[in-house]
Amino acid sequence: MIALFEPDRAPRGGESITLQALEAQRGLLPYALALFGVSLPIYVWAGSFAPNSVWMAASFAVFAINWGAFYAVVNWLRGDEAQNVTRRARVQVLSGLLWSGACAQIAAFAEGAGPAREALLMVSVGGAVACFFFTSPWLAGLLIVGPAAAAAPLFGLLRHPESQAEGLLAWGALALTMALCLILNRLLRGQFALAAEREALIGERAISLDKAERLARSKSDIVATLSHEIRNGLTGVTHVLAAAVGQGGRAAPSRDQLCAALDAAQDLVAVLNATLDSETAEAGRLNLEREPFDPVRLTRDLVLLNRPHAAAKGVELVLHVEPAVEQAHAGAVVGDLTRARQVLSTLIGNAVKYTVRGRIEARIEQRDGVIAIAIADTGPGLTPEELEQAYEPFRRVERTGAGIPGAGLGLSLARQLAGLMGGSLLGQSALGVGSCFTLELPWSETAVAHGEDGEAFSAPAAPSPPGRPLRVLVAEDDALNAAMLRAILEQLGHQVVGANNGRRALELAQLADFDLLMLDGRMPQMDGPATAAAIRALPTAIATAPIIAVIGGDAEEARECLDAGCDTVLRKPVTVAGVARAVADAAARVRREAVAARAVA
Repeated sequence: MIALFEPDRAPRGGESITLQALEAQRGLLPYALALFGVSLPIYVWAGSFAPNSVWMAASFAVFAINWGAFYAVVNWLRGDEAQNVTRRARVQVLSGLLWSGACAQIAAFAEGAGPAREALLMVSVGGAVACFFFTSPWLAGLLIVGPAAAAAPLFGLLRHPESQAEGLLAWGALALTMALCLILNRLLRGQFALAAEREALIGERAISLDKAERLARSKSDIVATLSHEIRNGLTGVTHVLAAAVGQGGRAAPSRDQLCAALDAAQDLVAVLNATLDSETAEAGRLNLEREPFDPVRLTRDLVLLNRPHAAAKGVELVLHVEPAVEQAHAGAVVGDLTRARQVLSTLIGNAVKYTVRGRIEARIEQRDGVIAIAIADTGPGLTPEELEQAYEPFRRVERTGAGIPGAGLGLSLARQLAGLMGGSLLGQSALGVGSCFTLELPWSETAVAHGEDGEAFSAPAAPSPPGRPLRVLVAEDDALNAAMLRAILEQLGHQVVGANNGRRALELAQLADFDLLMLDGRMPQMDGPATAAAIRALPTAIATAPIIAVIGGDAEEARECLDAGCDTVLRKPVTVAGVARAVADAAARVRREAVAARAVA
């Protein structure tokens, strides 16, 4: 009963059913007023036989007070205060009890009405039947108001022997009324439940439509952005290639043209990589490592890497490290080094890109349990609305981004990556003054950063080739990608054998000894995971050779390759630095195994 009387404690569906029941009961209230208005002349006629006129006047006064109070309740239910379901339920129960009290005072008045006693008591029974009916939509009101209205007339009829027959008849009529009202209430509650379910489905449909519209807008933004960036990048590269092959009688491209084409191609690769990372992170399939690293060395390397670009624009790029962080002998940031480098590269790159004059400062300081790396510039600055827009994917600030390449994904992806690493990305900006973006990452006092010699934090560079060239088997069905991998590997001093599908790669692995295998993730006949698993199952020494999977960027594809036995994964489009580092790790492994074999011998 408490749960019924306080519907705000019920679940949302139960609250909706209660509200519908109260609304249905409110819809019956005007008819209840009309019914009691029609019954009033009968009550007045029967009361005229009462010998006590004072008692009759008092009874009419009580009747008038109840009428006025009930009318005030009907008006109150139309106001805003009636939106509180618990308060409304209590008010409607109390208003029903007013009419229960009216039935009781009619029954009491009938005791002094002489020959009209039984008639007035039956009028009171009729009023009780009306109370049962008008409270039937809501179970709590029915169980409280109905019995309260029936108690007084039944007591009056059954207490006198001459009216006991009428009392038994009234008892049966009221019991039948109660049963019928319970059946009606059960049917109404079923209808209310269906209506509540329909409302929930409509709400879910509205949410789904909103998600679908946002997804459609996002995909439209992706297509529009990529179309623009791909068109611009490929147009520049096409012009240079056309000049290189002498189409249209053009002269050979100059060094500046080649540099411009290379920049356009690199911008295009950056846009594609950012798009893939953003979509993967949005889908929750972006896997991050958790390892300790030195944020000072990472930031210093990125500042040194970007300083020539800033100096070319006349902008000063400096690094300030808080002495407590610089002199700390223990502790490190725990996170994904590659993703942290990606976030800081975005922040520093944006500062250099948008700052025309003045100064850019990278500041590192320690706060409560985190390391804060702030990148402040004296660029054009952003309004609060523009700052929020800058965080939205595929949204660029037209005032500052006109003529500058980019997909509008940098800050959006950076904030996602910071959150995935357990940190945050905060932004402050003032129009005409500049902007400051702060990356906060978890700091551990006990962690020890890897790569204390600084190798892990230096700018990517192709390492020197190993003592002897490696024999590398490259399995790639795309001719352009295969030619690119061959060129990079031969530039590093290695010998390359090619295969255009996984089955051919497996056959070559059984015929010759290879120090390293590079397998495309998706190939005809046998894909990369199947080929890697088959090679690992061979009974020869090739089964232990390092395998590098070269994939298209899908996280599920990377997981399949690693589960099949690949040692590491490279994502297309590959870079010289990425291939060089992966091959260097493989070469180091080959050397360690050779040393171990000689030691055993």
